Amino acid sequence: MSRNPVEVVDFASFLSGADKNIAANAILRSFQEIGFVYLINHGFPQSEIDNMFDWSKKFFSLSLDEKMLAPHPPSGTHHRGYSPLGMEKIVQNLDDAKGLAKNRAHLQDVKESFECGREEDEIMPNIWLPENVLPGFKKACLDFFWNVFELQKAILRALAIALDIPEDYLVQYHTKPDNQLRLLRYPSVPSEALEMNRITRIDGHSDYGSITIVFQDDVGGLEVEDPSTPGSFLPVPPFPGSIVVNAGDLLMRWSNDTIRSTIHRVRAPPNVTNEDGMVPERYSIPYFVCPDFSTVIDTIPGTWSDKHPKRYEPIVAGGHFMKRLAASY
Repeated sequence: MSRNPVEVVDFASFLSGADKNIAANAILRSFQEIGFVYLINHGFPQSEIDNMFDWSKKFFSLSLDEKMLAPHPPSGTHHRGYSPLGMEKIVQNLDDAKGLAKNRAHLQDVKESFECGREEDEIMPNIWLPENVLPGFKKACLDFFWNVFELQKAILRALAIALDIPEDYLVQYHTKPDNQLRLLRYPSVPSEALEMNRITRIDGHSDYGSITIVFQDDVGGLEVEDPSTPGSFLPVPPFPGSIVVNAGDLLMRWSNDTIRSTIHRVRAPPNVTNEDGMVPERYSIPYFVCPDFSTVIDTIPGTWSDKHPKRYEPIVAGGHFMKRLAASY
């Protein structure tokens, strides 16, 4: 459990244009091996990241009654607003209806979250607090959403170069954007309860869309399944100055399984339990990147041939995404 299999890639040469291929190929290699990568020198100001974490902590420090002024609807298909502890249960297997219900009833995820997207989204309109409850929060979230969108485009261009397709091939299907910014807080919990699986932070799952860009605090707890040993997980600890990027199900499907969408989870981080046996609270900010919902996901040119035929039928991105969201609530 001590080794870190996720590659650290310096993104500076790609952003400067000095040598795009080095970073692009390294990202693809890590995606092929484990589905995750650390990016350093990614061009996203640390001050903006720190500021968004400050806003997240301000939001979650509000009373429950105040946070519930922006309530997440009962359905997972309107994935916006505030979800209190235990409301959401991330699941992986969608085909077993009885298993889904049993899993959700048995063990809820011990976390709270706030979700938002672009303001003009007609399918999932944003649900905000009244401005006087936390002045400036809405603007901070939207500014961060659009700034990460710019970083997303650079990462998608890098992947396209590594896949030997036109640089804007993936970007052209991510224009609206149908993305989601999520603020997450995991409260302090007994370490033993996590280790004995009496409670979970987030169970093992893969992400739904193209890529996920994750901003972590320094507590840790993110783990990724070892590709060589299914069911065994390896830590993806915080790495100073980095962001974590992982591939989602649609990108794996799009790439004809050239890229891995790897199962991952959040557990008790190693060696950070307090003297009282409690795991410290953890904050993270994932940004979920999905193709425009109308996009038909068909296999990327060059990832299939007569010897390696297409593994998947075409699907519409939005339908896949909404099915996964519906199962979480």
